[in-house]
Amino acid sequence: MNPTPHPTVSFARRRGLLAAGALLAIVTLAGCAPAHADARLVQVDVLDRDSGQTLHVWRDRGRPVVAGRPGARYALRLVNTSGERVLAVVAIDGVNVVSGETASVGQRGYVLEPWQRTEVTGWRKSDDEVAAFEFTALADSYAARTGRPLDVGVIGVAVFREAAPLAETNAAPGRFDGMAKALPAPAAQAAEAAEAAVRAAPAPAERRALDAGGAADRAATARAQPPAERLGTGHGERETSVVRVTTFERASARPDQRIEIRYDSLPNLVAAGIVPPPRLATTAPHAFPGDPARDYVPDPPLR
Repeated sequence: MNPTPHPTVSFARRRGLLAAGALLAIVTLAGCAPAHADARLVQVDVLDRDSGQTLHVWRDRGRPVVAGRPGARYALRLVNTSGERVLAVVAIDGVNVVSGETASVGQRGYVLEPWQRTEVTGWRKSDDEVAAFEFTALADSYAARTGRPLDVGVIGVAVFREAAPLAETNAAPGRFDGMAKALPAPAAQAAEAAEAAVRAAPAPAERRALDAGGAADRAATARAQPPAERLGTGHGERETSVVRVTTFERASARPDQRIEIRYDSLPNLVAAGIVPPPRLATTAPHAFPGDPARDYVPDPPLR
């Protein structure tokens, strides 16, 4: 099966778009390496763009979870850890970030060159712009506003290896990041069927015992303090993000790697028992903590 480039605008839904690295912030961040969700083929980090911090990854029954700040812009940093081109189909809240369709692994996504890293900063609006990702109340999320609120609170990345690498013209390796065209109909249908099978599979039995070491206290806190409205991802301000077209043939209809990162506000994660509550002060309490320590003016320090 040979992929065919579609150079005309009328075939935009069936082709891919490559984003210029210079405008999509291919950067190496200094500092300690954070806990990553998964790094078999593509490593995914969630970045708070306003603070510049990489969000810490917590674990809920082994599943990665991050805490977002309401109102903050965020980005997904994708790092190809292999020496081959890969396709990363990215979904936020169950919505494909490229096309806006209800997400499926058989859809379009970003193509990463060998060892490349880049940041996906928003919903793709055109070849030149995105609408920034920002943490917002569930009701204000893009998914909820388009009538799809059920899957709000999850980031998904499905990664595919390439069947036969295609020669890229006028592109230096590691300088471009892009979106690959959708599979031809038979392969796309196979991918859709594979995705449906995964969704239909019975979920593993939930653990009945809470983790040791304060879990009972966290559970009591969760019962006493119902979570506030969950976080979602809003459709923020327009930003420049230039893209170009490429083609990509998947080696398999099933993803070679699948990453799911759940997110919510820190208070909600604490209330759910996923994040430990802040420790209380161990010093003895004072009945009148605001009283001055002295009755009169103290002497100045010695010279």
